[in-house]
Amino acid sequence: MQATILIVDDEKHTRDGLRRLLEDQYDVYVASDSASALDVLERDQIDVLLTDLRLGGDDGMQLIERALKKSRPPICVMMTAYGSVDTAVEAMKRGAYDFVTKPLNLDKVEMLIARALGSRRMEQENRTLRQQVDERFGLENVIGEAPALREVLDTIRQVAPSSANVLIDGESGTGKELAAHGIHNLSRRSKAKFVTVHCAALSPTLLESELFGHERGAFTGAHERRIGRFEQANGGTIFLDEIGEIDQSTQVKLLRVISEERAFERVGGNQLLRADVRLIAATNKDLAKLVKDGKFRDDLYFRLNVVHVTMPPLRDRKEDIPLLVRGFLRHFRKQNEKPLLELTADAMNTLLNYDWPGNVRELRTAIEHGVVMANGPKITLRELPLSVRQGAAGNLPSGFMPSKGWGEKSSPLDLHETERRLIMQALATTRGNITAAAKKLGISRRTLHRKINEMNAEKETEQHDGTGSPILPDSSVDG
Repeated sequence: MQATILIVDDEKHTRDGLRRLLEDQYDVYVASDSASALDVLERDQIDVLLTDLRLGGDDGMQLIERALKKSRPPICVMMTAYGSVDTAVEAMKRGAYDFVTKPLNLDKVEMLIARALGSRRMEQENRTLRQQVDERFGLENVIGEAPALREVLDTIRQVAPSSANVLIDGESGTGKELAAHGIHNLSRRSKAKFVTVHCAALSPTLLESELFGHERGAFTGAHERRIGRFEQANGGTIFLDEIGEIDQSTQVKLLRVISEERAFERVGGNQLLRADVRLIAATNKDLAKLVKDGKFRDDLYFRLNVVHVTMPPLRDRKEDIPLLVRGFLRHFRKQNEKPLLELTADAMNTLLNYDWPGNVRELRTAIEHGVVMANGPKITLRELPLSVRQGAAGNLPSGFMPSKGWGEKSSPLDLHETERRLIMQALATTRGNITAAAKKLGISRRTLHRKINEMNAEKETEQHDGTGSPILPDSSVDG
C-alpha cells in the first residue's frame, strides 16, 4: 500500500509541480487552504503533510498543530521562505518533522519525504518489537498464584523502579532471565537497552572482551575495535547470567564498573570509559558459599546483592502446574496449527506427581512434546516424554482419578474441585499426617496447611446451607 501525502499551498503551480513529482511513488492529495486540508485529514489517513507557512489568510502553523492532535498524526513538513526560517524552527519544536525553504529544491523535497517515511516505519517496527518483548518477558506472563511466586513478584514490583542492583538465584529453568526482564520493563530504564551476557558460555579472555570491549590488535584475531556490552547498555540494564562462573580477574574489573566510579577500559586500551548501567545478575550456585570458599570476591558479592530474589522451583509450587499447562497448550497449539487440545486425567496426574528437576523450562518442553505428538483432541500419557512418565510412576495417591480432562476446556471450578479431591486422597492415605501428605503431593507443609484451612472454611459455609459434607481433618494434625 502506497503512502499518502497531502500538499497544502495557495499557489497552484507549486501544488501541481509537487503533485507531478510525487504521484508516481505516493497517493497524493492537494488543498489550497486550511479548511480544505482539514477536510482531507478528517476523511483520509494521511502519512505526510507538506504545507506552506503562509496560506493566504491562513496560518500553516495552526494547521500543523491541528494535524498533530489526531490519534495517528501525519509527519508534518513545513515549506517556508528564507525570511521565515525562525518560524519553521518553532514549528519543529512543536512537533513538525522538518522544513524546506522556497524556492523549493525538488530533489531535496523528495529525499526528505523518503527519509521521513523511513523514520516512521522504523518507529512502528520498534514499537512492534517492544510489544513482542513485553509480551514475552512482561510480568503478566509469569504464570502462577502460589504464595512463593507471589512473594517474588511483589519484590520485583517493589525493586524495579529503583536503581538498585539485583541478584537472582534459583535452579536452572525457574525463570531467572524472565524475572530480570520484568525488573527492566517496570523500571525507569525500560525504554533503553536490556543487554544479556551468558557468562558460562565464554572463556575468561572472551568474557572480558564481551563485557568491556577491545581495541584493534589487543589480541590475536582482534582485527578491529569492539564495543563491549557495558557500553551498549549505557542508560539501560545489563543482565549477567551465571555470574558465579566468572574468574577472579574479571571480578576485579566488574567491581570497578559497578562501583561509584562506574569506570572501565577496553581490553588493550588505556582510555577510561564510563557507563551508567543497572546490573542484574543471576546464578544457580550458592554465591555466599563461593565467597566463603574464596572463589568469589566478597566485595563484589555485596555490590551485586543489594536486593536478593530467589526463584522458587516448580516442585514447591505444584498448584501452578494446571495454569502453566493451559498457557503452554495455547501457545504450542497455535504455533503448530493444532485444534483445541486438553490433557487426559492420567496425563495431568503424571505432571502433578513429577518433581520437575528442570522446572518450568522442562514443563514447557514436555507440553510442546505432547502437542506435537498428539493425533487427536487429547494429550494422553503416551504423548508425554518418557522421562516424565518414568519419573512420576508410582507416586500418585492410589485410587484417585478425576472425571474430566485438563487443558484449555478446564474451568477454574474443575481445577479447584480436582485439587480438593487430590488433597483429601493424600490425607486419607497418610491417615491425616500433614507432613507425609504434603510430601506425597509435592508441596510444602505450609501450603498444605493453608489449603486445608481454606477448604475447611468452604465446608463450614456449605454446612450452614445444609449442603456440606464432612469437614476435612483439622490443619493442626501432624505426625
